[in-house]
Amino acid sequence: MESKRPPTVLLTGASSGIGLEIARLLTARGCEVWGTSRDTAKLPQLPHFHPVRMDLATDASIREGFAQAQRAAGGFDVLINNAGSGVFGPTVFVPVELEREQFQLLLHGPLELARLALPAMCQRGCGVIINITSLAGAFPIPYMAAYSAAKAALSACSQCLRLELAGMPVRVVDVQPGDINTAFHTATRRVAADTDRARQEAVWEVQRREMAAAPPPRCVAETVWSVINTPNPPPVVTVGSFFQAKLGPWAARFLPARWLDWFLRRYYGIQDGSRGS
Repeated sequence: MESKRPPTVLLTGASSGIGLEIARLLTARGCEVWGTSRDTAKLPQLPHFHPVRMDLATDASIREGFAQAQRAAGGFDVLINNAGSGVFGPTVFVPVELEREQFQLLLHGPLELARLALPAMCQRGCGVIINITSLAGAFPIPYMAAYSAAKAALSACSQCLRLELAGMPVRVVDVQPGDINTAFHTATRRVAADTDRARQEAVWEVQRREMAAAPPPRCVAETVWSVINTPNPPPVVTVGSFFQAKLGPWAARFLPARWLDWFLRRYYGIQDGSRGS
């Protein structure tokens, strides 16, 4: 990003995982970062880091937190929508309140922040919006339907924004991580159900194993840094292991849907005809 001053960044979900690593890297490289969390006590104490209380579950908190941060920053060059959480359980048994909460956090909150940030970006003639989505949008995770669907929706909204802002001085980039070694899996809320227990445990164990062996969150932070500093970054950037971030998108694009379903069943250990009791 071309600027004579350090870029100002608004980063959601800065207290842990990918968000914390992004905050560490950007502040170490001279950015002024306003990082959000529902609990500011959990935010890091770093030079050039400014804590912001923001609960993405409520629009009022989003607007209040953004207004306070924008006044302190004098406007933002970069918005990074990163905050997220997961819910795991059979789709038909997940309470509708949890489904709505997932869409509020992963879709509606980021879109509200984009609405708030865009006018000033367009007026200044520069800006970057980075939406941290997920490869789960292309490869839905069994028993995480709301998470996968909300991430896919944010990817689609990112593309719509790029089309609508064509010719404008604001770039919108969809960063899609695969499995990253963070505490996301252990923090995922599980919904108890007496159906498909064997399948649920198989999928849960595959996710645990894959995330334990996955690349560290630093790789996502480095990707974000590259996007910020590239004049014309790719509209979609995948991050993670070669298998997930390179072969996965190719398979999603070219393989028939029936083949993809077969592959995902094998990947997650879901055997045809097997049902837990």
